[in-house]
Amino acid sequence: MSHSLPNKPLFITLEGGEGAGKSTAMRYLQQQLTRAGIDVLTTREPGGTVIAEQIRQILLQKQDEPLTIATELLLVFAARSQHIAEVIRPALARGQWVLCDRFTDATFAYQGGGRGVPLSIIATLEQLVQQDLQPDYTLLLDAPPSLGMKRIQRRAALDRIEAEQLAFFERVRQAYLLRAKQAPERFVVINSAKPLSEVKRQLAALVTQLSEKYL
Repeated sequence: MSHSLPNKPLFITLEGGEGAGKSTAMRYLQQQLTRAGIDVLTTREPGGTVIAEQIRQILLQKQDEPLTIATELLLVFAARSQHIAEVIRPALARGQWVLCDRFTDATFAYQGGGRGVPLSIIATLEQLVQQDLQPDYTLLLDAPPSLGMKRIQRRAALDRIEAEQLAFFERVRQAYLLRAKQAPERFVVINSAKPLSEVKRQLAALVTQLSEKYL
């Protein structure tokens, strides 16, 4: 049975390192929210629009010409700017909940933690591109990078980011955990090293909580 629209459509993001299980969690969350009668739009970053998906290709494909750290950072925010204008804000304005695979926490983790870009520079771009837009909730799927790397080795070919060294992903993980510690009211940290059934149980409990609070 479908509920009437909640007073406030929620913007929920999923974060985590490579192989943390975001894709599986996204599909499961979408099913659970839909089952709860919530009109939910799923999208991803970088990507979500025609232009942003083209930028994603540049970011993830291995090229002969190496991307500078500044180019990578600016491309991420260029894609995000399109995504917010074309997809996220319109969906929220229509009363849809938005479930997004990665958002700006990923930039603080990957470009900040992983690449060493000063966080103040990322924060300046965040302000320029997002203004007042922030996720209501962020689910951080946390697993040791060594486990994540084992999981992604099964994939056919690694993209430019997945091919980074383990030390890079260790820095990414620490940056994510620090973000979660700094914003405990927004973050829900889920141990995704646990069996999938346990991860799904935690996600289902969260959907129940959100349904009771916002519907």
